[in-house]
Formats: sequence, structure tokens, C-alpha cells
Amino acid sequence: MVLLSGGLDSATVLALARAEGRRCFALSFRYGQRHAVELDFAGRLARDHGAVEHLVLRLDLDRIGGSSLTSEDPVPEADLARKGIPNTYVPARNTIFLSHALAWAEVLGADRVDLGINAVDYSGYPDCRPEFLDAFARMAALATAVGVEGRAEIRFHAPLIYWSKVEIIRRGLALGLDYGMTTSCYSPGVGGRPCCRCDSCEIRARAFAEVGVEDPGMGR
Repeated sequence: MVLLSGGLDSATVLALARAEGRRCFALSFRYGQRHAVELDFAGRLARDHGAVEHLVLRLDLDRIGGSSLTSEDPVPEADLARKGIPNTYVPARNTIFLSHALAWAEVLGADRVDLGINAVDYSGYPDCRPEFLDAFARMAALATAVGVEGRAEIRFHAPLIYWSKVEIIRRGLALGLDYGMTTSCYSPGVGGRPCCRCDSCEIRARAFAEVGVEDPGMGR
């Protein structure tokens, strides 16, 4: 199973899994995010990369709030030197997403859940760290029938966790991934046009510049 947001990282994770010859089930979430256009990108990625099924679950995290991505609070302009956790952090988002992924993986009999969290070029989110993923995996072994009965182990695989954004893009390009089919912006305009002002846009722009290729996502 691949957690597929429609962003650059999760698209690369899907391409990597398909390159291994794996049958992939894609899971996305409509959670009240202001950048819900990412789900259109996720759908196209799932189809073009041969996902067996693409499931989109509805979670009303906007009713909880606590993030500029799920409320009317303004998304801050890019400041990659900023200290602390920015207001684009969605409380417990990856814990919630992985819990749903765990449930579906157990039903499907999937042996692995792949996700695109990254602890190098990211915005300081606590649920993008390897410590978080290790802790979740330990919990999953205690919380599932297959784990308690010893019938199977569901592994949590984050192949990009120690890769820079430059390394991610280079690997994706080598796999033939069209990054024009992805979106990274926290506050996109019509059709997913990037704002070119948020942290995520800045990280992406710097990485493509270092790779030395034009970002195909800028032309939409």
C-alpha cells in the first residue's frame, strides 16, 4: 500500500514500488485541506502507475482545526531558516493517516505500507521523523490481529526519509516520473497553480534548480 498525496515525494514512492514489481494499492485522504486539488493529481498518478485500486477516505480534520492547511489562517510565506514547528503542521496527521492505512493493509493482507515522509528537506513536522515511524510500527504489531496472532508483519517503509529533495527528484526522473503530474504547494490557485511563496514551493524550486532541470509543475 502507498500513501499517495499527489505530491512529489509520494509520487516518487509509488514509482519506486512499481519499479520493484509490486502490486500497489493507493490510499489518499480528503481531510478538509485547502489544497484538496492534490487529490486530482493523486488520482492521475494512481491510474498512470498502475495502482490496483485507489481509495480516497474522507476525514473532517478541518472541524478540529489547528493548522493553516485546514482553516482560514494564512499560510506563512517561505522561511526555511524558521525555528520551531510552523502552522502548516496538521495535528497528528500522519498518525491518523497511518492508522487508516494499517486497517486497510490488514484487510487486504498487504505486507508493507509505503509513505513519503522525509527528515531532511521538510518543514520540521514531528511526524516526519524516523523515531515516529519506528514507534508507530511497534504499536501496529500490538494493535492488529495479524500482529498479535503472529500471522503476518505489516512493515512501514519510508524509502525517502534520509534523501534530500535533490536526490528524490533525480531518482524519480531516472524512473521516468513526470513531476508535472505532482503538486507541492500549500496554497495553490486554480488548476493547482503553485503560489511560489510557501515553504513547500521554495523547497521544491531550490531542488529543481540544483538538479538543473525545469520544474514541469510550474507551467500549469
